[in-house]
Amino acid sequence: MSTTKVDQINQKKIGRKAAVAATVGSVIEWYDFFLYGMAAALVFPKLFFAESDPFIATLQSFGTFAVGFLARPVGAAIFGHYGDRLGRKAALVITLFLMGLSSLAIGLLPTYATIGVWAPTILILLRFIQGIGVGGEWGGAVLLSMEWGNKKNQALMAAWPQMGVSSGMLLSSLMVALFMFLSGEAFFTWGWRIPFILSFVLLIAGYFIRMTIPETPSYQKVLENKLVVKNPVLEVLKKYRKQVALTAVVRLSENGPFYIYTVLIMTIGVQMLNIDKQLLVNANTIGAIVMMICIPTFGYLADKYGTNKMYMIGVLATVLWAFPYMGLVSTGQLNLVILATVLSMIPHSMQVGPQGAMVAKVFPAHLRYSGLSLGSQFGAIIAGGAAPLVCTYLLYKFNSLYAVSFYILFLATCTFTATVMLRRYDEIADNPSDITQTVEAQ
Repeated sequence: MSTTKVDQINQKKIGRKAAVAATVGSVIEWYDFFLYGMAAALVFPKLFFAESDPFIATLQSFGTFAVGFLARPVGAAIFGHYGDRLGRKAALVITLFLMGLSSLAIGLLPTYATIGVWAPTILILLRFIQGIGVGGEWGGAVLLSMEWGNKKNQALMAAWPQMGVSSGMLLSSLMVALFMFLSGEAFFTWGWRIPFILSFVLLIAGYFIRMTIPETPSYQKVLENKLVVKNPVLEVLKKYRKQVALTAVVRLSENGPFYIYTVLIMTIGVQMLNIDKQLLVNANTIGAIVMMICIPTFGYLADKYGTNKMYMIGVLATVLWAFPYMGLVSTGQLNLVILATVLSMIPHSMQVGPQGAMVAKVFPAHLRYSGLSLGSQFGAIIAGGAAPLVCTYLLYKFNSLYAVSFYILFLATCTFTATVMLRRYDEIADNPSDITQTVEAQ
């Protein structure tokens, strides 16, 4: 067997291990992130903002949820810098510890009844740390997997860490449902804490898995060609700011509606439709299973038919779904609300599957971690972080669930336009010929 063929076989094996490592780590970090989202809808208004009326308490709780999104560009800048300077793996190990330790601290945090205003204050700080961790995680996980693939399966490889998002949601939903059942009425005293505390066990497992993967071939080429720059974040904002902005807007119709389907629906279901919170958690669980199947499927189809084309189909599906979704929810019938939540994961997955590869390839390899992370996390702020707050206000202002449908329509329109514009920056090579600046390896 020739040396070249042996190298190809070895690269495929490492590529599979890298996809597993990226996905497992992503599962752990998104478990922590979604766990907070469910607690923000179900628990935190009562335990950490107890002196407010229900509407204000919900807004305050979702405000702390949004803080995590505000912190994500900070994490993107920090870990984008080190991911492009020192490598993908080192950055991803640190993000694991930030998420795991902050979640453990949330699980041990005294409530408002015990320490007063310090409770929500510390909660906000810990949520900010979570946001920093997940802000550096997403881009690095996508690159760790995608850059070990080849051009024929880049979308599928980038989709595996994306599946970690749905797996994290599934795991967090299962854990919340389990401890709701086990603790019963005590869920508001100790039951909600256990899923947060258990994240520390997941942290240790993820650390050992990620430490076994070598640096990606793309980053090794960056080192070999001495393309490492001193300030990757400043460099990408100087030379690729249009791509960063478009990457942010591209995420609107994927990220914003997702938090409507999974987080806001908790508030709508419990407070407006009088649906048991356990059943809504179960709906998210089923939806996560659908995502786990659909995301790699649409990643595979994106490799076959084109990432931009598949993404735009997903955006159009989101447009068509906006009003039927709220039509089902507005019935107040449990089965139809669950059906609406589950079906929502299909247009969402049609975008998530091709998304990682579509946005990563508009940045050169030596700035890819920074560019991908900054663009995606800015998008997360204006989409996912704002969605529960904006929609809570819209529901209060217009007293109609269909106000949320118009908001989804607005986000999808912005995304479709940005996706069309992003195509002109497609397929930037790992060592682009237009790099004329002097770079130094440090």
